[in-house]
Amino acid sequence: MSIVKRNNGSLLPAGTRTLFDDFFSRELFNWGNTNFSSTLTTVPSVNIKENDHSFEVEVAAPGMQKDDFRITLDGNLLTISSSRKNETEESKEHYTRREFSYQSFQRSFELAKDVVDEEHIEAKYENGVLKLIIPKTEKAKKQAPRLIEIK
Repeated sequence: MSIVKRNNGSLLPAGTRTLFDDFFSRELFNWGNTNFSSTLTTVPSVNIKENDHSFEVEVAAPGMQKDDFRITLDGNLLTISSSRKNETEESKEHYTRREFSYQSFQRSFELAKDVVDEEHIEAKYENGVLKLIIPKTEKAKKQAPRLIEIK
């Protein structure tokens, strides 16, 4: 008898998957892994990329307007929040229909001290994506390799 490691999480031999195997391997009831906050509101997805000169933060927020966002920097805590309220009312002979919705979210990120140039952070909203450019300080930027002389 030999021990075989299987990476697909199945109890069946590799390459044989059944409907039940596929069904039970999904996290159908693990709500903590979705885009829901503890208050049961949706939280937009965020991508953070780093390059030699800056950090780029992209927040997926389609359907919002530029004025719906509020971005604050308190010390080294960057907070992106949004709130939007929609109301419609339709009146006919014997009824009035009023619908309203309210969307809000808040995401906070702790910025490393002495790494970020806080004075030059830029933000723009375009095509459903809020994009922040957070420049690095000169000290934090990747330096070219330095040749050390041997004495």
